[in-house]
Amino acid sequence: MSTDTRRYTGLILVSGIDSPGITQALFETLAPFAITVLDIEQVVIRDRLILTILIDLNPDHAQAIEEDLTACAERLGVDIATSFQTQEMASIAAKSGLLHVVALGSPLAPQAIAEIASTIASLSGNIERIHRTASYPVTAIEFIVSGADQSVLRQNLAVVSADQNVDIAVSPGGLMRWAKKLIVMDVDSTLIQQEVIELLAAKAGALKEVQEITSAAMRGDLDFSQSLVARVALLKGLPESVLDEVRGEITLTPGARTLVQTLKKLGHSVAVVSGGFTSVIEPLIKELGITHYRANTLEVKDGALTGKVLGTIIDRAGKATALRDFAKIEGVDLEQTIAIGDGANDLDMIAIAGLGIAFNAKPAVKAAADSSVSAPYLDSVLYLLGITREEIEEAGALRK
Repeated sequence: MSTDTRRYTGLILVSGIDSPGITQALFETLAPFAITVLDIEQVVIRDRLILTILIDLNPDHAQAIEEDLTACAERLGVDIATSFQTQEMASIAAKSGLLHVVALGSPLAPQAIAEIASTIASLSGNIERIHRTASYPVTAIEFIVSGADQSVLRQNLAVVSADQNVDIAVSPGGLMRWAKKLIVMDVDSTLIQQEVIELLAAKAGALKEVQEITSAAMRGDLDFSQSLVARVALLKGLPESVLDEVRGEITLTPGARTLVQTLKKLGHSVAVVSGGFTSVIEPLIKELGITHYRANTLEVKDGALTGKVLGTIIDRAGKATALRDFAKIEGVDLEQTIAIGDGANDLDMIAIAGLGIAFNAKPAVKAAADSSVSAPYLDSVLYLLGITREEIEEAGALRK
């Protein structure tokens, strides 16, 4: 058995206006020679073709191959450049330990891309591949990176994210990237556009008071449990029929249905956990086909709200506990969980999840999360997971 670790290779670069038959003609030109195709990559952008081919060949055939390719290029009306050299097998072999860096922007400015590339290089990483995964309504670009430490790269790119106003996620490659995941979402201002407690407060004429308490709680200035008790107390005496009215007023965040439908079609599990109220959100949760959910329960007596919450309050710790419980039920490791939220009450579940995503969140939440989504479309989360816009559309999951 040969122990030679070096091979003579040829790199072929083809560029020009794309048209049918180019790839066929190139490989028919190469077919008479005793070569092995080691790698190939092709991309077409605005009808412009860029095709690279790496081959293993007999050095004695290099000149003839180059001459035949030049003649082929003239017939096809494209440009061909070739480079032949001996190289180590290690430089040809596929790399392991790759990381996927996804950047979201609307728009995605050149300086942001430059800063991402600079940060990767500064950490001894190398960009192996770049491709677009979405162009509407946000632009999503994925970088495949080798040679970088995931946690260090994530920390440094968080600075770029804040400075350049671009959302960035870093995740490991390999088979586990496609493993079953559990996605746990907050409800108010995440899955839906409203804050349910404020809708109820408006019916009670106590909206201003409740908003003040809510703002302080979401900033982390107040304990959530105490703030919830104080806000619910202001609802005392509201007729139970108001719950039906509020159910009719809540609307899904744009892209929410697309997110849930796509994740379910891919075999992932979706759950919600809310500091809101089961009696209001339960019909919507069931309509979306979400199996696991946990929220607070309003006490109702004699057809009216008592101003009290029944049972254990779903606070920061309660949300994290729910994520763990749902993961155990679904048989999913915590490393394969994703938590999405916008407020301080979501911080604990964001911290323990494999990927914590801040959705149009408060500054403290964005700072604590692994990644963030600033666009008002919840299905943008799919791009952070490596799912392309084209794949979403092919799955029939249209934004709603």
